[in-house]
Amino acid sequence: MAKINFGGTEENVVTREEFPLSKAQEVLKDETIAVIGYGVQGPGQALNLKDNGFNVIVGQRKDSKSWDKAVNDGWEPGKTLFPIEEALEKGTIIQYLLSDAGQIAVWPTVKKHLKPGNALYFSHGFGITYKERTGIIPPEDVDVILVAPKGSGTSLRRMFLEGRGLNSSYAIFQDATGKAFDRVVALGIGVGSGYLFETTFQKEVFSDLTGERGTLMGAIQGIFAAQYDVLRANGHSPSEAFNETVEELTQSLMPLVAENGMDWMYANCSTTAQRGALDWWKKFRDATMPVFKELYGEVAKGIEAQRSIDANSQSDYRIKLEEELKELRESEMWKAGAVVRTLRPENQKK
Repeated sequence: MAKINFGGTEENVVTREEFPLSKAQEVLKDETIAVIGYGVQGPGQALNLKDNGFNVIVGQRKDSKSWDKAVNDGWEPGKTLFPIEEALEKGTIIQYLLSDAGQIAVWPTVKKHLKPGNALYFSHGFGITYKERTGIIPPEDVDVILVAPKGSGTSLRRMFLEGRGLNSSYAIFQDATGKAFDRVVALGIGVGSGYLFETTFQKEVFSDLTGERGTLMGAIQGIFAAQYDVLRANGHSPSEAFNETVEELTQSLMPLVAENGMDWMYANCSTTAQRGALDWWKKFRDATMPVFKELYGEVAKGIEAQRSIDANSQSDYRIKLEEELKELRESEMWKAGAVVRTLRPENQKK
């Protein structure tokens, strides 16, 4: 483990150079990794582990779309794909990758099959951090660990196939065997992490819930909608409004920010854009700071967690969700976006 200085603060980081794949394979050579759930994170993590030479099986409910997807991805029923209880019985490391609501529902079954010395692995700190609300309280004789890739399972898999890695956080909630650190880092390397940075279950879920509701999804959609609507109200066409709001950001600027940083972007844009950005960014910071403080406070108090649990447990949740997603999908901005995407050169017929 290396100490890396991030802007004046040192953090514990594990790189693939100091903990290579060969070491990870040695650590887990006698383990059977049972991936429970094949939805958002399951496919990417399971396939990367398999391609990296680990002993992996998948546990999923039969006669489901996820079971069929697993079969299409090459998992063989009776050999590497099993009903959940059978996979739990075979696994020594249980990668619990169901949705938060799914984890709550299936936990009594998982707990029944955990054996002393097993490892219980999460990619989200929700179930453990809010254990009084979720009921997910592991027995004391198992390791409880976390690897949280900083992106979707789809991105994790795509970057793996491109020979790159998606950065992940790691955490240890319970070290019952004395092997939790080696296990969690080996798994982090195995699923395709670029590097691993240390956190806790609580910090992971607090930052994750804030990020999802903030700059990753909620805030960015709100800012997109506000700017698009102002441009449209002032006579700009849907194409112009969308291109200036979304397309230029996602297709041109963000890749450059990812490569070089925002400071580089400011230094390498036109003097007019540079002056405006420098004049206005603090106004946006000050305007949104109260919202982010409110958001983080509700996450820390468990209010957001309870709202999620309550909503996901309703029998008509999927119907209501589709209605909310339909509102986004059928908004003028994202209808314009669908057209703009077809006009990108790579999507036009040769």
